[in-house]
Amino acid sequence: MWTMGVRDQIRPMLTLALPLILAELGWMSMGIIDTMMVGHMDRPVLAIASSALGQVLYNTIAFGMAGVLLGLDTYLSQAHGAGRFDEAGRWLMHGLVLALGLAAMLAGLIVAAPMALMRLPFDREVLVSAVSFLRALNWGTPVLFLYFALRRYLQAFNHVKPIAVALVSANLLNLLGNWVLIYGHHWGPVRIAAMGVYGSGLATSISRLYLAAFMVATVLRVDRRNDYGLRTMTRRLERARVWRLALLGAPAGAQIFVEISIFALVTFLIGSMGPLPLAGHEIALNCASFTFMIPFAISAAAAVRVGQAVGRKAPGEAGSAGWAAMLLGTGCMAMMAVVLLVFPWGIARAFTTDRTVIAATIPLLYVAAWFQIFDGLQITATGALRGAGNTHAGLIVQVIGYWLIGLPVGWWLAFRMHWGAVGLWVGLCAGLVVAGVALAAIWGRATRKLRGTLRVQEV
Repeated sequence: MWTMGVRDQIRPMLTLALPLILAELGWMSMGIIDTMMVGHMDRPVLAIASSALGQVLYNTIAFGMAGVLLGLDTYLSQAHGAGRFDEAGRWLMHGLVLALGLAAMLAGLIVAAPMALMRLPFDREVLVSAVSFLRALNWGTPVLFLYFALRRYLQAFNHVKPIAVALVSANLLNLLGNWVLIYGHHWGPVRIAAMGVYGSGLATSISRLYLAAFMVATVLRVDRRNDYGLRTMTRRLERARVWRLALLGAPAGAQIFVEISIFALVTFLIGSMGPLPLAGHEIALNCASFTFMIPFAISAAAAVRVGQAVGRKAPGEAGSAGWAAMLLGTGCMAMMAVVLLVFPWGIARAFTTDRTVIAATIPLLYVAAWFQIFDGLQITATGALRGAGNTHAGLIVQVIGYWLIGLPVGWWLAFRMHWGAVGLWVGLCAGLVVAGVALAAIWGRATRKLRGTLRVQEV
């Protein structure tokens, strides 16, 4: 019966997840486009290395802080499942207030970040260019958080196709912006100077402004068509509600920060080895992050499906939805592992024609292939748990997996055994294996509790 329940959840999970997968791949494609475009500049090692430092520093702080907004998944999807559209509208309003505060904090941190960045023992040219890239990205900070909050509302109400359309079109805009701003062009009297790496970051900020505008227009259109009550709801700010949202989302944000920050630390450790290993690491990290977006999208769908089932007081359905998401996530990542193992040279060459950079990238792609399944397992289990209101388990597991196991193993292999960047990536692989197995076990225990609740309700 339980197996049949999982099978029944596959189709609705895919219906919700497929547009989100397209959206997440589109989101990650922005960074990949940036790396590819700067990788074809005159000095690709310098350009890729500097954009790597800028991206990893910005993304570590930005996505860790934006992760606090994941608390909206729980409240919005459960309100939707209970038919409380007015309640969902109030949660969105308070989510926007929280997003504004988080954006202001991030912008301030990025302004101050160069003071610490310039003290790192890296190549001076790489640091100067990375600071320029960071400043360009920071222009898009406010609209980035607006996009995050509005997107959570749309996907909780099952309006996911516009999100995919927004990301695909934003990537086209980003590609055009990179082409114009990195290399410079002129059309008659109109001249745009070549901005190099700064132009790449600026193109990304412009694309994020477009994304936010698209989300605002979509939410207003959806509300008008479906009468969700956003225009007529009470707009009284409740500090307690903002605080509740922040408390629920903080562990989710901390979990994302823990996961991204370990990659950031690995980036800085590899950066101390020189620009070439850093360039290879950046390409491999882009590829691993791209494949990760598939189970990450399924994880978001899992949070919505599980949350809606909890809101309907259907714990059996919630349990089946979580297992279905984990099955889909690991299956997709198994296919991605095959791609990375079979086509590493072609993948690396898409980013740059520099053979030394390609040679530094390929061994890291092989390591990435081995941790794909466990990466898919841990993030989909996390999404299922978040839908059920558990945002703490993922944080605890990832602290143990990454920082207490993965980092020491990676450091020992890299600097004691002299494996270099490959050693650090093997350490990451060990951390992901631990996280994937542990979170799957935790969800198994959670499903038993859900089934127990179902039996009590039937009695």
